[in-house]
Amino acid sequence: MSLGIDMHVKESVLCIRLTGELDHHTAETLKQNVTQSLEKDDIRHIVLNLEDLSFMDSSGLGVILGRYKQIKQIGGEMVVCAISPAVKRLFDMSGLFKIIRFEQSEQQALLTLGVAS
Repeated sequence: MSLGIDMHVKESVLCIRLTGELDHHTAETLKQNVTQSLEKDDIRHIVLNLEDLSFMDSSGLGVILGRYKQIKQIGGEMVVCAISPAVKRLFDMSGLFKIIRFEQSEQQALLTLGVAS
């Protein structure tokens, strides 16, 4: 299975919805897409919707951590929302929830960033 990447900008927030599998085969594509969007759009924050992400390995964690660092450098915030149980366990074990905020839904994530959905 491959990775589906749906990205759109809502005000200054880059909303990313991932479907399928985020692993060493697909991580570079996600990295390039997000970096491109950060360079061309006026992005301040990232909302990462992982509801339909069925699998993620350490390469996926690395890409997410890298984008977190990118957005932090410009004073922004990353929020993860609607995460599947298997991927949530990986986030818990890696300690990513200690630095990246989690919200139940994309709408709630946008509200916490000051963007009405």
